[in-house]
Amino acid sequence: MKIDWFTVIAQIINFMVLMWLLKRFLYKPILASIDERETKIKNQLLDAESQKKEAAQAKDEFNHKNEIFNKEKDELMQKAASEAKIEGDTLKENARKEAIALKQKLEKAFTEDQAIKNNDMAKRIGNEVLDIARKALTDLSSASLEAQTLAVFLKRIHELKDTEKVNFSEALKGGEPILVQSAFALSTNQQTSIEKTVKELLKTENSFEFKTQPELINGIEILANGYKLSWSISDYLKSFEENAETAKGLN
Repeated sequence: MKIDWFTVIAQIINFMVLMWLLKRFLYKPILASIDERETKIKNQLLDAESQKKEAAQAKDEFNHKNEIFNKEKDELMQKAASEAKIEGDTLKENARKEAIALKQKLEKAFTEDQAIKNNDMAKRIGNEVLDIARKALTDLSSASLEAQTLAVFLKRIHELKDTEKVNFSEALKGGEPILVQSAFALSTNQQTSIEKTVKELLKTENSFEFKTQPELINGIEILANGYKLSWSISDYLKSFEENAETAKGLN
């Protein structure tokens, strides 16, 4: 059999041309598309990994800041409570000394003359002393003392006995607003602190109403459906006034 070399060479050339055309117009675009898609997927994976690392870093930073905030808050609360205790002890000691001095004056007046005139005079002296004490304590009120008063009041809420908690919770069952009265205007943060403390302690969703009551003399009280929880300097003065009245009756 005779080989037709012209045909063989022509077919070889045709095959090479076909291979070149396939490579040029088919394989290259497909390979380029595959490479492009592979690169895109790699970039997406790298972006996802980067975002994951950033999210983890942000979470760690948030937790760290939260820990610092809680630590600083606890330190401030402890400091405020300590300062409030010192301030309260000082006020109680001063009130005690004033009560002793007043009692001595009353005893002297009753000893000298048991007449009604002298009794009225002793009562007037006692009222004047109380008025002076109220005015002096009101004039001494300051932002620092108000903050300490709030800290002591919150501490008192936290230290409620179980029976007091039960009574407080029973008073809130009607759903009526909780009235908070204070001798000074409470800031938004101070109001939030009271609300948060009561809600966390008693698990209640009652609304709150805040009013200013200067008669409390640097104090705060909570009223809810007959239940009352308070702390104020006026409580000490009232106790002092009752003791003075009792002392007069004994004489």
